[in-house]
Amino acid sequence: MLELERMGELPELAVEAKGLTKRFGNFVAVNHINLSIRRGENFGLLGPNGAGKTTTIRMITGVIRPSEGYVRVFGIDVARERKRALRYIGYMPQRFSLYEDLTVEENIRLYGRLQGLTGNLLRERVRELLERFYLWEFRRRLAGKLSGGMKQRLALATALVHDPALLILDEPTAGVDPPLRRKFWEHFRELNREGKTILVTTHYMDEAENCDRLALMNRGRIIAEGSPREIKRKALGGDLVEIVLEGDLNPMELPGVRSVLEDSGGRYLLIVKDSGRDLPRIVKRAEELGARVLLASPVHVSLEEAFIRFMGESE
Repeated sequence: MLELERMGELPELAVEAKGLTKRFGNFVAVNHINLSIRRGENFGLLGPNGAGKTTTIRMITGVIRPSEGYVRVFGIDVARERKRALRYIGYMPQRFSLYEDLTVEENIRLYGRLQGLTGNLLRERVRELLERFYLWEFRRRLAGKLSGGMKQRLALATALVHDPALLILDEPTAGVDPPLRRKFWEHFRELNREGKTILVTTHYMDEAENCDRLALMNRGRIIAEGSPREIKRKALGGDLVEIVLEGDLNPMELPGVRSVLEDSGGRYLLIVKDSGRDLPRIVKRAEELGARVLLASPVHVSLEEAFIRFMGESE
């Protein structure tokens, strides 16, 4: 456990980035982004390949230096005090980067030593991680002989060997089959419940629903930020609801309705400000106007739909 955690003095912001920019020649990979990730959050960077997610992660971990701006991890300027900042960070890169000619156990042990763990503490930590991520029976197998999913589990275990306060995961489930993807997200949620801050990049829209908050990236810029529900609301201008009724009325006369997306013979898709608050009012008013309401329910909007809308606006 790190010294600030022992003293209960971890700052409220796990990650703070201001004006963070990275240029490679004339190409701007990350363009003046601001990020504030609170301690204990599960925060997602969401966007297509080439959006700038991995470059952002590399600046947060100090692998590359920003062209402009700064990034702090628990108040520590990463560019100036990278070694100190890394004590608080566990990093699982997009590509498997462990030693393939070492065994599973040897890899975890090596990284534990590099993080300053020794003796019984190291042995106990290695065993704990091997058991937690179902690697115990494979502990003597060479890392290069593991399946793709097992390599990902080993990379996650290694990132956690020093019990970091911030876990950074760069496309952790890329190329992993759906059942294993779900299992990984169970691990992430469990770690989050234990108090770890998680920063995860992904281009899987369905996975991003698991995050507390998201930043949508495109062409190096953040084009939207908020909880999954907030992002969907921002994309549509409110919540989407479906109303089916018998009777003739103007849906714009119903309370809370902001716009009509579809009007097809008594079936309406409406944008309202807040579905939980507005649906009961809509039903009541429709009946007062003489209509018979057959259906009134919120409609699920995927993050992919929201992202496509934001992408169109940003283009």
